[in-house]
Amino acid sequence: MDDNGCKGGGKKESPMKVLGKEEVEEIKKQLLLGENLQEVRHKLLVLSGKGGVGKSTVAASIAVALSLKGKKIGLMDIDVHGPSIPKILGLEGAPLMAAEEGLFPIRYSNGLDVISIGFFLPDQDNPVIWRAPLKHSMIRQFLTEVKWGELDYLVIDCPPGTGDEPLSVVHLLEKEQVDGAVVVTTPQDVALTDVRKSITFCRTVNLPIIGVVENMSGFVCPHCGETVDIFKRGGGEKMAREMGVPFLGNIPLDPLMVEAGDSGKPFMQHFPDSATARAFDRILEPILALE
Repeated sequence: MDDNGCKGGGKKESPMKVLGKEEVEEIKKQLLLGENLQEVRHKLLVLSGKGGVGKSTVAASIAVALSLKGKKIGLMDIDVHGPSIPKILGLEGAPLMAAEEGLFPIRYSNGLDVISIGFFLPDQDNPVIWRAPLKHSMIRQFLTEVKWGELDYLVIDCPPGTGDEPLSVVHLLEKEQVDGAVVVTTPQDVALTDVRKSITFCRTVNLPIIGVVENMSGFVCPHCGETVDIFKRGGGEKMAREMGVPFLGNIPLDPLMVEAGDSGKPFMQHFPDSATARAFDRILEPILALE
């Protein structure tokens, strides 16, 4: 009977769920992440299922090229075991600055800020021997505690493969809008077999694919001008067509790019008139179209 003497026939309301301590902490962390990234307009992942295809060079070149076009860029290197972005950009040994409100990224230029596990290593010869939970925690810290401020693009350089690091990024940014992934390959079959897995990974986790870049695609001899297809040519374009994803373009082998990476002088900044730089400019077109 209710207070009015009537039989209770109505639907009982289910009791409110009481969240546990871990669930409350997770919600707080997600809110902090969203707050820290609220001024980041676009988020891109650079992926490859295969190591040695020049993925970090492509990520750095995209970031530098976008900054040279007047965009505000953040470059986040989450390759825990092989962080090469500091070397490519000539930032090895750069001092990090922390404050009460968080950690500030390293300033490469007025348009480009960078964070990498490489900045935390006391010796570049020291390996990072971490299991998945520590990697996940580091990536969360980069997203929530690094003060990115206002950015047009956050470019995230992932390690090779489809393991802990890219999974963590996709999971952490699940409630944030991620524009998609740029997938890097080289033309030969041994690379394409693994890179196909990256495309399947993106589809499995509902990550949009911006397109495929074929790196090391032909070598133009600086002496005679003849093109030699050292790693074959066109494999990446064929794979993209077969898997129904956009193909962004071919990046030729260029000795100047090797020299630039080893000396910490970003290729796109120091050799803007080269054929390779022009190829990167074409790759930027669909990324700039996100605006």
